Amino acid sequence: MSEKVTRIDPGPRLSEASVYGDRMYLSGMIPEDTSLDIAGQVRQALAEIDALLARGGSDRSRILSAVIWLADIADFAALNAVWDAWVVPGQTPARATVQARLNDPRMKVEIMVVAAR
Repeated sequence: MSEKVTRIDPGPRLSEASVYGDRMYLSGMIPEDTSLDIAGQVRQALAEIDALLARGGSDRSRILSAVIWLADIADFAALNAVWDAWVVPGQTPARATVQARLNDPRMKVEIMVVAAR
């Protein structure tokens, strides 16, 4: 029998996170306040990641990989300034950052991570 999959805040379309064995798979985290600048939006998304990781028994030092979508790649340096202050030195995950059209034109960033528990 395989291990149980646990879903955090499951909805009709997606769960905020899925936990399987020693891994957590988070959905893309977005800012709640889209009136903020890129730094504020990144901080909000990272705070959502912190909270969700804690609920699943993990934390930012255990993030294995991250995918970041920016509405405008010109925000790359501002994203990195917030990201660099947030990640745990020596525990930085594998990461990809790309420009993409996000589902709300006011949204500047979406971040998805996979973490160990």
